Amino acid sequence: ANTMEKTGGSRKKGLKRKSAAEEPQEAAVGEDGATESGGEAPKASAFPPGFSISEIKNKQRRHLMFTRWKQQQRKEKLAAKKKLKKEREALGDKAPPKPIPKTIDNQRVYDETTVDPNDEEVAYDEATDEFASYFNRQTSPKILITTSDRPHGRTVRLCEQLSTVIPNSHVYYRRGLALKRIIPQCISRDFTDLIVINEDRKTPNGLILSHLPNGPTAHFKMSSVRLRKEIKRRGKDPTEHVPEIILNNFTTRLGHSVGRMFASLFPHNPQFIGRQVATFHNQRDYIFFRFHRYIFKSEKKVGIQELGPRFTLKLRSLQKGTFDSKYGEYEWVHKPREMDTSRRKFHL
Repeated sequence: ANTMEKTGGSRKKGLKRKSAAEEPQEAAVGEDGATESGGEAPKASAFPPGFSISEIKNKQRRHLMFTRWKQQQRKEKLAAKKKLKKEREALGDKAPPKPIPKTIDNQRVYDETTVDPNDEEVAYDEATDEFASYFNRQTSPKILITTSDRPHGRTVRLCEQLSTVIPNSHVYYRRGLALKRIIPQCISRDFTDLIVINEDRKTPNGLILSHLPNGPTAHFKMSSVRLRKEIKRRGKDPTEHVPEIILNNFTTRLGHSVGRMFASLFPHNPQFIGRQVATFHNQRDYIFFRFHRYIFKSEKKVGIQELGPRFTLKLRSLQKGTFDSKYGEYEWVHKPREMDTSRRKFHL
């Protein structure tokens, strides 16, 4: 029995020694390229052209090789940047202009409906559309702002703050009335536009803008709402001066119509003494609304203060005439599966 135990123990020890000898001895490599023992890690060899890290089955080995590959890519990029900088310094004024970086915006797919300001057809449409009376200064805007049924505090505060941004706007509570009953009352009281802010789970999530009396009506998805108290380093509350309005990057026929809808909310004669600006900035079909006050620090420097509120809009549909969800005729409806096939295709 003693001899059996001795031989068994020696076999186990031999097996242990063998397995330890078969394991690959790899030193842990730190971030600075040094091993735990104090020596320098061996330099990673250049990867062959057809090398694929995903083919490595061992997870730890695959992660190590991926880290080395990323380091190698970073070094090559830095070396190329330093080389280009030296070449530009050597050429001086004769250096070629810096290349424009490729972005989704400047790689945008060309849209056939892009508006040309010198186009006679566009000029005729602008002279005969629903907003012609406003742009001809025959009517002055008068806005009614309301909410969905039983609004919560956050939605009510957003309506109140919007009324301080848009001149000659009035906030009325819904009281369970349908929009089809509200619109005739607005027309009889000479309102030119109706804004309805919808909510879901106590958060504003939609905006309906209807131009009266003949439309059109736009439905937007609302997100990223920030009230005045939630904005850091905001300025003092806005004054009653009529603000200026900036409409940026509405280039297509659809975007042109949406931009004219927003423009018709504000009077023609901004009071520059108030130094207040309302901005509707379109980027990748998302409309960012901001309200600022600009301050002249010197003859060359201008500072801005955000006054709030802020929110982001995404157009869902554009309907002819006033609001009619059942029998209304739609000019444009966003269909994600058909329209969002390319990241470089935009509609506004």
